[in-house]
Amino acid sequence: MGDYVDDFLDAKAVEEGAALNTLQAYRNDIRQFIASIAPRDIRKVTTSDIEDYLKRIKDAGNLPKTVSRKISCIREFFKFLQSEKIVEASPANKLRTPKIGKSLPLFLTAEEIKKMCEVAKEGETFASKRMNVMVRLMYASGLRVSELVSLPENAINYDLRQILIYGKGSKERIVPVTKGTIEEVFEYLQYRDKFIKKGKNGWLFPSSRSLCGHITRDGFFKGLKRLAIKAGISPEKVHPHILRHSFATKLVNDKADLRSIQKMLGHENIATTEIYTHITTEKLMNEVKKYHPLTNKHRNENNG
Repeated sequence: MGDYVDDFLDAKAVEEGAALNTLQAYRNDIRQFIASIAPRDIRKVTTSDIEDYLKRIKDAGNLPKTVSRKISCIREFFKFLQSEKIVEASPANKLRTPKIGKSLPLFLTAEEIKKMCEVAKEGETFASKRMNVMVRLMYASGLRVSELVSLPENAINYDLRQILIYGKGSKERIVPVTKGTIEEVFEYLQYRDKFIKKGKNGWLFPSSRSLCGHITRDGFFKGLKRLAIKAGISPEKVHPHILRHSFATKLVNDKADLRSIQKMLGHENIATTEIYTHITTEKLMNEVKKYHPLTNKHRNENNG
């Protein structure tokens, strides 16, 4: 079975150019599935076998989104096995994918982000100074995590206050940033130059621990969690993408043009950007429920 899995992943990498994160997710999901049907031969697996496995996954409390991903992975795996003549027909073709409701992205308030930046800036270490600028820059520009950690030092035009970003699919976009953010970057560069000392490093956020030379997504994720705790914010509420969501939500709430937000976020489809308008709508609905004189809660409080 190990050879089948390796061949499948190789095909995904070579023929479709699947990213490392995607390949790792495929590997984990397939291994979990194979372990669940062992010692049954993969060539004898039936649709019922797969459905039994998925039922166990659901009963374990996995969300529909997770179950849907695993179904997709199993389908792709058997599709590959069928193309290689290892199985005659795919038992995964008749699987039903669970309905997934649209989830609204979480976001932090401006006050919470300001508190995190203040705590980071007070730190004496280079890692703390670096985290302060990364949080500010992500909140000020809406960068993706992968775009943020791999920013070259020369990506920022300090005179025009703009960042040149190479996003998904190697597509370029230019995002403006505020004067205050640029000033924070200037101040940080002094610490960065001391950190690098001898030798050259072209990354804006260098790291001596990572092989790539810059801080990794995981490194930023862990640093953000530690910073949230120091700032008195629940670490469960904080993850890297939440800064991007907070940026977009703030612009929508301030009535910024949706097309402009789409360009800054690097969304190909404006429908992806429009999800942030749903946050605003939900907030308004909650305000109406809470304060409108015809709601039961408001009427009871006034009569109390």
